This record gives sequence, C-alpha cells and structure tokens, in this order.
Amino acid sequence: MTDHLKVVQTFNPHPTKPSLVLPKGACDAHVHVFGPRSVFPFDPDRQSTPQDAPKEVLFKWHQQMGIERCVIVQSMVHALDNRVVEDAIQAGGGNYLGVALLSVHVSDAELERLAGIGFKGVRFNFMKHLGGASGEHGVQRLKDIVALTPRLRSVGMHLQVHFESSLIHELSKSLAQSAVPVVIDHMARVDAKLGEQHADFAALLELLHNPLFHVKVSGIDRIDQSVPFDDPSRPYFRGIALARKLVDSFPDQCVWGSDWPHPNHTHIPDDGVLVQSLSLIATEPALMQKVLVDNPKRLYGFK
Repeated sequence: MTDHLKVVQTFNPHPTKPSLVLPKGACDAHVHVFGPRSVFPFDPDRQSTPQDAPKEVLFKWHQQMGIERCVIVQSMVHALDNRVVEDAIQAGGGNYLGVALLSVHVSDAELERLAGIGFKGVRFNFMKHLGGASGEHGVQRLKDIVALTPRLRSVGMHLQVHFESSLIHELSKSLAQSAVPVVIDHMARVDAKLGEQHADFAALLELLHNPLFHVKVSGIDRIDQSVPFDDPSRPYFRGIALARKLVDSFPDQCVWGSDWPHPNHTHIPDDGVLVQSLSLIATEPALMQKVLVDNPKRLYGFK
C-alpha cells in the first residue's frame, strides 16, 4: 500500500467539553467534510487519505460545542468535485454554507448554480503541500484568479486564499485588485514562534488596514506547533497571542474556524481546547459576538 492510500486519523472522536458558553448563532467558519468514500469518492490524485469525516459527525460535534452555524470549505481530498459539500449544505437547513474549489475557467452557469444552493465563496491554494503554483506559473495563476473576481461579484461570492506566509509580500498587491472581499485563511500561516514583530505577520496587519480583506483567526494549532506543549498550562499560547492581536486590531474583519477535521497536520488537536481558546482570543463579550456571530453573518449572508 502506498503512503497516500494509507488511511490517516485526523480528528479526536472524544474532544473535551469546554467551559466556555458560545453566544447564540455562533459560527464555525472553517471546516471540511470527508466522504463517506462509498458515496463521495476521494480524488485519485490526492496526497493523503484521511479517515471519513462525514456531515453527521460534524453536526454532532457542533451540537456538543454549541455551534449553530458553519461554513464548509471544499477540500483537496475531493478536489473540484464539490458534491460532498453540496450534500452537507442541503442537510444543514440554512445554517451550513459552503466555499467551493473551482477552476478559474468555471462557467457562469455553474457559478450561479453553486451560489443558488449556498456556496458563498471560492478558495484557491498557494500551499506547496496542496500543489500550489509558484514562480511564473504562480504569477499567471494569480492574475487569472483576480480576473475571476468580477464574475464572483455578480453571483455574490467572495475570494478565499490559502498561502505560505512568505507569499504575503508578493500576493498582497494583486489581491488588493479583487472585485470582491478577500478572506485569508489561518492567519496567513505565519510562524507564531517568530512573534508579532516578524515581517510576515506585520505584512498581514498592514494588509488588513484595507477593509477589502478579512482573516480567519483559525489554526492556532497550525501556526504554533509546540507539541507536546512546552507549557501545558497554556496550549498554543503563541498562536493565541497572534489571533488576539488580530481581533483587537481588526474586530470587524475577523472570523473564527476550528479547521475540523484537521487534515495534513502535525498532530490531532483537541477541539474542545480550540473552542475554549476563544476566551483568550476574543476577550470581551462584544468581541466574541463580532467574531462568532456578527462578522460571519455579514460576510457569508446567513439568514
């Protein structure tokens, strides 16, 4: 069996119960669903094979945590076949919306169809482990993506981007030409160990002075990978510090996501710990309300 076909566990089926009570209408703005493979086959060219993480497991976990709304992001595990997210949106009764993976050459008819069934954005990857383009190919791809944004605007979608932190310096100028809001994944994947003074994080802060941009204060467990924890009493404290800086500085441009079920990771996070960490990221009730309720409602158009 080749490495990419070996089934990998990615989520903890028994997360701890956080003491934090989330506000009514709280939204998890970044999750994925995988399979079941018997119904929604994985992409044969995938780089890894996560265990099935279907919508039923996601719904149950959200109910346990007090999360009422969600944005499901199509994963490279399923490539450009967005049916698995379509299915979860349909089952979510209006409280679950989606972000698609698409070619820049997608037809207007398909964009309209996806927008009509609850897709609110399109995501593009510039991550090496996900096959992101670099060099001249990457420059042309970015031009093509920005050229797509007027068509996204016509159907009420936004642009979501996932990139290596070092790329923020070369992507920023072009992304600012987008005709629609731009959502930056996982705090631009900065290295939390380098602190808020590092050039990559400073560039992210500078970018957010433009109200066109939004950021997901997700991935404290990805940008702070001190596992096992060097301070067990403060898990992911470096990632939390950067997320708190973003929320304090740009409270109207931040949304939060758990990133469940944590594909392509260095470890399996405890989702209860991630939810509890929100008390240290959005430290006042008004900030929690903005990050979990008001901002996602405005950005994604929850009814």
